[in-house]
Amino acid sequence: MITATTDRRTAVSLFSRLRTAEGQKDPFPIYTELRSRGGVVPAPWGGFLVTHYDLCDRILRSNKWLEPDTRWREKQGLRTRWSAPSAREISRTLPALNPPEHTRVRRAAGGFDRSTVQQIGQRVERIVETLLISLTRQVHEGEVDFAALISEELPVATVGDWLALPPADWPRLRELTHEQVFTQELLPSASQLARSDLAMVELRNYFVELVRERRRHLREDPVSRWITAWDAMEPDQDKADEAVYFLALFVLLAALETTSTLLSTVTLQLIENPDHWNLLITRPNLVPAFVEESLRFDPPSHVISRVAANDCTLDGVDVRADDMVHLMIGAAHRDPARHANPDRFDPHRKPGHLAFSGGLHYCLGAPLARLEAQTLLRQLVRRLPRLTLVRRPVMAPRVAFRRLLNLDVALA
Repeated sequence: MITATTDRRTAVSLFSRLRTAEGQKDPFPIYTELRSRGGVVPAPWGGFLVTHYDLCDRILRSNKWLEPDTRWREKQGLRTRWSAPSAREISRTLPALNPPEHTRVRRAAGGFDRSTVQQIGQRVERIVETLLISLTRQVHEGEVDFAALISEELPVATVGDWLALPPADWPRLRELTHEQVFTQELLPSASQLARSDLAMVELRNYFVELVRERRRHLREDPVSRWITAWDAMEPDQDKADEAVYFLALFVLLAALETTSTLLSTVTLQLIENPDHWNLLITRPNLVPAFVEESLRFDPPSHVISRVAANDCTLDGVDVRADDMVHLMIGAAHRDPARHANPDRFDPHRKPGHLAFSGGLHYCLGAPLARLEAQTLLRQLVRRLPRLTLVRRPVMAPRVAFRRLLNLDVALA
């Protein structure tokens, strides 16, 4: 008989393996074991793990499940990870808000309409061209780290240019983003939270000053437009500037970390299989589908968390109001009930993934991430002879947010 106690013991064992280098390199066999325990499994630290695709999809689309916002975090107590300064700060950015505040902030943020995407797309084309010229020169001399030269550079150049941030600031902002993400991890250590706290202080100082400078000299850029939008909504200028700060912070964090991982993973799928490279050369129209399958096969974020708005039953399991559920997106994407042969990378597969979340909190930057990945693939297969993998990438010590620390390639 399977009980909550045995389920928790199993989850402890599985998560111990997930936190090893081997587990981070290939977590999917572990996810298969976890998924076999059922669609809803007690988490070792409380709350629940959700592993089945249809359940994750249903939760993301339902207003009965909320973000762990500031109110929820304050209820967890002062000696929890949720009370860390970086955790409190991130709880005031757009992805962590619930209605009606989320509705108000998202309206002020605007979105990536067709015209905006086209304008950014022209910049992305030029950025990718410049980066690939450098890559081509260096790879003809020997092996290169694709992650460092392309995956890390393209997102920061794209969002930095769009927000009109000085290029000299881009490297440091990228470093701070990598440090900050630990506060959003599933089980951050005390030292990781401390690194996040320090990074968040520096990020706050940077963007608060940016907002002040833009208010003094409004121009045609998103930060200036957000200032104008919030001035029309909020009579208190200090509160308006604070709201703009959180928007700018959110855009930077969202645009860098996960997009960089997407660029590396989609390229890894391309170079690991010569047939994939040849397929995109002969059928470049499959590039969008190739990106979508990469997002399913190994998404940048493997975990999305929600809390129950009310007492409820989830797949036969009683869940109390304010209980947290961790949607194991990496496991759900390999759910055979959703996808046939889920462990096979198939760009011809009918799209279906939760990499950009869903419902009210569907990722605002999804069009931009897709644009960067598709532009990169199109130019990569057109401009370069086929690349080959020199060695397996090393993964960052994370469970929720995937990151390839290197992607060493050479000419085939």
